[in-house]
Amino acid sequence: MHKTVPSFTIGIEEEYLVVDAETLDLVSTPDALMQQCVDALGKKVSPEFLQCQIEVGTGVSKTAADARQDLAHLRRTVKQLCNEHGLEPLAVSTHPFADWHKQHFTDKERYRTLERDLAGVARRMLISGMHVHVGVEDDDLRIDLLNQFPYFLPHLLALSTSSPFWEGRETGLQSYRLTVFDNLPRTGLPPAFASFAEYERSIQTIINSQAIEDATKVWWDLRPSSRFPTVESRICDVCPLLDHAISIAALTQSIFRMLYTLRRENKRWRQYDQFLIEENRWRAQRYGPEEGLIDFGIGEVVQFDQLTRELVDMVAPHAEALGCLAEVEGVFDILECGTSAQRQIAAFRSAKEHGAEDGEAAKEVVRSLITEFSDGL
Repeated sequence: MHKTVPSFTIGIEEEYLVVDAETLDLVSTPDALMQQCVDALGKKVSPEFLQCQIEVGTGVSKTAADARQDLAHLRRTVKQLCNEHGLEPLAVSTHPFADWHKQHFTDKERYRTLERDLAGVARRMLISGMHVHVGVEDDDLRIDLLNQFPYFLPHLLALSTSSPFWEGRETGLQSYRLTVFDNLPRTGLPPAFASFAEYERSIQTIINSQAIEDATKVWWDLRPSSRFPTVESRICDVCPLLDHAISIAALTQSIFRMLYTLRRENKRWRQYDQFLIEENRWRAQRYGPEEGLIDFGIGEVVQFDQLTRELVDMVAPHAEALGCLAEVEGVFDILECGTSAQRQIAAFRSAKEHGAEDGEAAKEVVRSLITEFSDGL
């Protein structure tokens, strides 16, 4: 048994798309803008693979409220600096109508290597994600929690979905981002490992073969961070609304504490076969929260609002201990006002009903995303 209780600190990374304020199409981020962002935010901001993206990351926060304050500052600063260049940031996982063929990748060694190694797959990566780090300092405990947590990844994905469009068309999926991302190698659900040593041996085998340089090229939905003593959830789309992002992050943090507490009580969450979890992952990717997920205990599809209530009830004592119960209960607001994917589809169809062509309807979606980026800041 681990004597040291994990810190359960939290950190959030978000990737933003940058659009021209007039045309609403993606633009390559000017060097001057990136330099201004770095001057203002230091290491909390960086360029991403494509020049139309900006990545931000909070510091280490003890509570979800602290993380919210940090992330709000990052969003405010990025928006202010973008606006000075006639640009707008979007916290969304796919742009509603942009053409990936027209984008340019950032001229850095890491990204040149990615473009060379992954070829056309990399050039199509016009997607953004949200990553949530939770502090778990013990190596073997990180792996133990990594093995149990995947059951909940489809729930988190369903709540976060924000990528229903691709190149101006409704895809029929609520998270098309995952369809694009899954074309990369070393993605999807993480395998189960008996120990941290086994995990390291597996990663090192691939590194020794010179297929990858380091563990940062392993892009599972959930992974032990190679830079921090954290477990990193990578399943989620980016949430345009700040409070929704924080609710999902707080829920992630609380689930980890619940799983740790079960271990302290000599219990554990049942580990289901990857095949089963992948089915729920697909359902979340396809339908978001609309069609429910399979409850493997009873072998039936259960409506997502019921599953969410049950999950919040389970983690409530842990959320209270972490000081984030209000943030966790914020997931009910997601169910009430819809995920971003649902809101985007509604905005698109409403514009069409009022006589807009597809192109103008897609622009209406972008306008709504610009507004939502600043909501709650």
